[in-house]
Amino acid sequence: MHLIVGLGNPGREYVSTRHNAGFLLTEELARRWRIEWTAEKKFQARLARAGRSILCQPQTFMNLSGEAVGAVIDFYQLPVKQLLVAVDDADLPLGELRLRAGGSSGGHHGLESVEQHLGTREFARLRLGIGRRDGAREITGHVLGRFNAEETALFGKVLDRAASQAECWQADGVEKAMNRFNGVVDSINEGKEQ
Repeated sequence: MHLIVGLGNPGREYVSTRHNAGFLLTEELARRWRIEWTAEKKFQARLARAGRSILCQPQTFMNLSGEAVGAVIDFYQLPVKQLLVAVDDADLPLGELRLRAGGSSGGHHGLESVEQHLGTREFARLRLGIGRRDGAREITGHVLGRFNAEETALFGKVLDRAASQAECWQADGVEKAMNRFNGVVDSINEGKEQ
């Protein structure tokens, strides 16, 4: 069984914000797989199941995401090598994907929470670049803002490629998924595998 977690913030005011890039990816996978979401109060999360795959959207707000992820991992007794966490990353340019087998949180509070609750950094994380405005360090307004029309078109391609990368991770492992899909999505490849 594999668990793909998209991090974000619950609530209508956060729908389609940059910080909800992880939610947007899991929604793309649910659409592809034609599966429905259910609210699971015992996990404080929304789950969608397809065969031996579970999609998860913690409903705890970003900084407490680890509570929900830890609860799902414990309940299904999943090894962390079968966990993929998708997050926004302001340090990557909009349009760039970076999957890693483990590593630091990079200052992302959602990842910090997951690491804290699991007691390890050794789980796959898929970073979806959202960029920064003019290199600014204060990014709260940016990450909680919505994509403009041009950014939305590009991010749609990013989500398509990221969904393919997540599927590759499940089928072929993290190394193949990194080698085949990490990089920048552009209008030439339309978000498809290179």
